[in-house]
Amino acid sequence: MEENNDAQENRRVQMHKRVIVVGAGIVGLCCALDLRRKGFEVTVLDREGVAAGASSGNAGHFATEQVFPLADPAMLPKLPGMLLDPLGPFRIKPAYFHRALPWFMRFLVNMLPSRRKHNGEAIAALNRRSIAATQALVDFCGCPELLVLKGSLLVFETRDKAVMEAEYHKYADAGVAVRLLSGDEVRQLEPSLSPAITGALYFTEVGHTPDPKALCQAVAAKLLALGGKIEQQGVTTLLPGDGLGLVCDSGELLATDKLLIATGAWSKPLAKAAGNTVPLDTERGYHLMLPQQSGLGRPVASFDRKFIITPMTGGTCLAGTVEFGGLEAPMSRERADCLLPHAKALLPKVFNDARVEQGERWMGFRPSLPDSLPVLGPSGKAGVFFAFGHQHLGLTWAAVTGELISTLMAGDEPELDLGPYSANRFD
Repeated sequence: MEENNDAQENRRVQMHKRVIVVGAGIVGLCCALDLRRKGFEVTVLDREGVAAGASSGNAGHFATEQVFPLADPAMLPKLPGMLLDPLGPFRIKPAYFHRALPWFMRFLVNMLPSRRKHNGEAIAALNRRSIAATQALVDFCGCPELLVLKGSLLVFETRDKAVMEAEYHKYADAGVAVRLLSGDEVRQLEPSLSPAITGALYFTEVGHTPDPKALCQAVAAKLLALGGKIEQQGVTTLLPGDGLGLVCDSGELLATDKLLIATGAWSKPLAKAAGNTVPLDTERGYHLMLPQQSGLGRPVASFDRKFIITPMTGGTCLAGTVEFGGLEAPMSRERADCLLPHAKALLPKVFNDARVEQGERWMGFRPSLPDSLPVLGPSGKAGVFFAFGHQHLGLTWAAVTGELISTLMAGDEPELDLGPYSANRFD
């Protein structure tokens, strides 16, 4: 009788190898689960516990249509106005500007055509694998209902057909599965949307989850069922010298055979302790979760308003603003509140009487790098690996990251060349 694939992996890797994964967001959990399936003895550490950060409050969108790096030269003439508007979709807090400046200088360099092409190809390579990897993940974890494959819409309110057609060709030429819909076709698909919507791009091969936190919890539960461990414990730094291990907040020293850093926006000091200086900064993302059900069957983003509406189990999530302000500044409640008028404009019958007081305001930290690519692969310290910096696509890339990193840490060659995502690219 043939062994199943997991048993074969366990035998081949000869498991008495200990792995500590630092970070219990969706990326760290997916990596930990795949490592456990390959036979590693896995412990996940996180100061706040499972899905305590961006993984619980993201827009729930598996956004494989997003193949374009954020460093777009078309942004340049718009940047001053965007940055000065305190409630605009893209903002730097004035007190943080001097700290963000080095990041933005690198960001500008990545607008060069050659860099933009390279980065776009690396984004698309991960995107192409992400839905299949996520489907395999939810099937294995017994939660197929947490992946809904009904596509998404990017809606327009402009009456300039040339604008819509240009956007359509931009995506279609990049290999994205997309259809251009008229306003009437949009409302046939989503009847609750406003008559003011004149058209939309229908991305047919993307998906969403109705509950991002529940997805994290399902992955965590499967990891525990397979004998993995999850501990609520903070990490201060790595052990100095040749030893491989961690110094915890409590002062406890933990030794391990291999170590994976998947701490999102908090990864920079741990990466430095492992021998790599990375230009990681933080995009503070906001959402307003309203209890009303939108009537939508899929995520709807607005081209004109730069935000996204996602139907979720607990109501409707409004998300989409970006703020550079670091890890310490308090949440700006107004940046969450400003999303409601946009929702009222797109779904007037649903949210006409809604008030911000009815909703839950939330702010989370996106780990962002100037080239829009994550850091995946080995560090400068033997036995230490990285999986962080997924910016707006942490949910989208989590399952495929788990597959790639676990394969690498098991001593095999991943299906995808991880060179473009190396921490050494910043040297």
